[in-house]
Amino acid sequence: MPKIKGIHHIALKSRGLQEFEKLLHFYRDLLEMPVVRRWGEGLDQGVMLDTGAGILELFPNAGDQPGQGALRHMALAVDDVDGCIAAVRAAGYAVTMEPTDINIGGNYPARIAFCIGPVGEEVEFFCEK
Repeated sequence: MPKIKGIHHIALKSRGLQEFEKLLHFYRDLLEMPVVRRWGEGLDQGVMLDTGAGILELFPNAGDQPGQGALRHMALAVDDVDGCIAAVRAAGYAVTMEPTDINIGGNYPARIAFCIGPVGEEVEFFCEK
């Protein structure tokens, strides 16, 4: 039996409450991820959002500018790549790759697009075909 069952959550930290509210608006309201649980107050709070296949955990206590490190982007499984890009563009977020049909390895077709989220994270919208 494998030791790893899957990804439980990905955590994003913002620099303070104003960025935290932007994160919440982007993922909860714009991309419609439901809140699973929420705790604490002020800089000691956190929220977990349901991605449909795991959890996105948000915090307001990054302090300074978090670096990108080894994580290059997170890919969200979606049914409508074009609709997601239209929503983030209308909300003023930068689109870094327009919706594009790809074929990974010649036998894995998908439609993808990328944007930059509220705290500089790169988000991919990924639809298997």
